Amino acid sequence: MKERIRNFSIIAHVDHGKSTLADRLLELTGAISERERVDQFLDTMDLERERGITIKAQTVRLTYRRGEEEYYLNLIDTPGHVDFSYEVSRSLSACEGALLVVDASQGVEAQTLANVYLAIDEGLEIIPVINKIDLPNADPERVKREIEEVIGLDTEHLILASAKTGEGADKILEKIVEVIPPPSGSEEEPLKALVVDSWFDNYQGVVTLLRIFDGTVRVGDRILLMSTEREYEVTRLGIFSPRPVPVQQLSAGEVGFLIAGIKDVREVKVGDTITHAKKRAVTPLPGFRHVKPMVFAGLYPVRSEDYDDLRDAIEKLRLNDSSFTAEPETSTALGFGFRCGFLGLLHMEIIQERLE
Repeated sequence: MKERIRNFSIIAHVDHGKSTLADRLLELTGAISERERVDQFLDTMDLERERGITIKAQTVRLTYRRGEEEYYLNLIDTPGHVDFSYEVSRSLSACEGALLVVDASQGVEAQTLANVYLAIDEGLEIIPVINKIDLPNADPERVKREIEEVIGLDTEHLILASAKTGEGADKILEKIVEVIPPPSGSEEEPLKALVVDSWFDNYQGVVTLLRIFDGTVRVGDRILLMSTEREYEVTRLGIFSPRPVPVQQLSAGEVGFLIAGIKDVREVKVGDTITHAKKRAVTPLPGFRHVKPMVFAGLYPVRSEDYDDLRDAIEKLRLNDSSFTAEPETSTALGFGFRCGFLGLLHMEIIQERLE
């Protein structure tokens, strides 16, 4: 089974067509039907669609038939914006390869470079894709030179594509299977799983997105979060394909979600390691760190009697976004409010919109 798994992500600058390309791959592998087609299928928050950016990491399992063999391709979608670079580095460390998507008219841009170097640091196989070749001002030759000279990547596996028309999408799936190596790791070892993302669900508590590096996790297992030393019992496991599909176990190399009756999303930190409570892993996976906010702002209610509503709204947001911090503060002019910390200005705007 493990030889037929490929874990990959898509790296791109904002607006270079990453979410549209993901839509094409979903269609080609039959993960979504024509009827279910929404542009930017993986961007589930309305805000993500409206701004056209990916904020939270999403994963989806694609089933790709090549001859007699069936391959399972796990697409781990990463946020493309600079504010979310820690999330990107964690999503990338869960993969063995990446598609580098570059706009055929705009070429290599700053954010592309930042994320590509993160991918190279993680030792991923990179497949360059020049997108939007259907545009009248597309210049794939110039962009190819930029990829070779500016980034310093080998363009032997380069693919010309248009996510809009679907041209080149089948070649991309072929290349993913050919170039990207299957996951390493053993099912016999103690469990080691990386937390890629976590969010709060009103009915089930915290849903944790994870990539399993070693071992196997089954429904009913007692698990331990290594950074907080808290224990839980697994109540549900599943994969997104792209709708949630329940499974009984997840083994080395697989990507899926886990629900274990956890009440507070701050206990499940992105980049943390999950292991078995009894048969523990000796060392956690490398690279975990506590996210530090970079931008601070004071949030105050317009009318002081709305303070409780604001506090509840902020608490709810913190359930879903552990990188957002808030502490109560008072001001002589404005009354009671909160001092909030954010990853960057875009993060601040998004939280402000979600609060309103």
